[in-house]
Amino acid sequence: MTRILIVEDEHDIASVLQDYLRHEGYDTEHIADGQLALARIQADPPDLTLLDVMLPRLDGLAVLRGARAHSDAPVIMLTARTEEIDRLIGLELGADDYICKPFSPREVVARVRAVLRRTAQQAAVSNGPACALALDEEQWSANLHGEPLNLTRREFRLLQALARHPGRIFSRGQLLELAYEPVDDVTERAVDSHIKNLRRKLSARSPSHDWIRSVYGIGFSLEAPDA
Repeated sequence: MTRILIVEDEHDIASVLQDYLRHEGYDTEHIADGQLALARIQADPPDLTLLDVMLPRLDGLAVLRGARAHSDAPVIMLTARTEEIDRLIGLELGADDYICKPFSPREVVARVRAVLRRTAQQAAVSNGPACALALDEEQWSANLHGEPLNLTRREFRLLQALARHPGRIFSRGQLLELAYEPVDDVTERAVDSHIKNLRRKLSARSPSHDWIRSVYGIGFSLEAPDA
């Protein structure tokens, strides 16, 4: 069974989440303390962690930072703090998604399914010999099927942001925050132009698959080919 760790100091919320997730067939465990949760994750990483930001002894961002040193298993942050900086810090540390309180338990279950599905796609992108996309952050270079993509630096940063979470839909605003420097004079229309260039270069190396999917009115996602 897929194991989900719920790190939440509000016991009523944790109890409801456990009931809904168990009903969907997930094995759940609840810890209400940040320090104990980090020790649990380091000793035996779950398949996915639902992690509250405000926790006793060790806050959620500190837990996330420590967890990422030991595991790449997905983490969904639960937070009542909706400031943009908190969301961006969490994403930079390696959070896979955010859910802001108050939330519906059904929404949490749907997000859990989606993140687990994206994690499987990410493994395909990273490990599958038939869909090998390799990014070299030191050289600012990318290869697909062993062939160079010849990206500009801005195109590389955009592909890098998308490739960190294959299947995840990023808005243009999120891509502006994650893929460009604050000093860059870049608009959302420029994101569209860079996406168009990336599509063309990816298609030249892999014409049978549309790597970047457009979601009307929302944004873009990197899609791994079917296994």
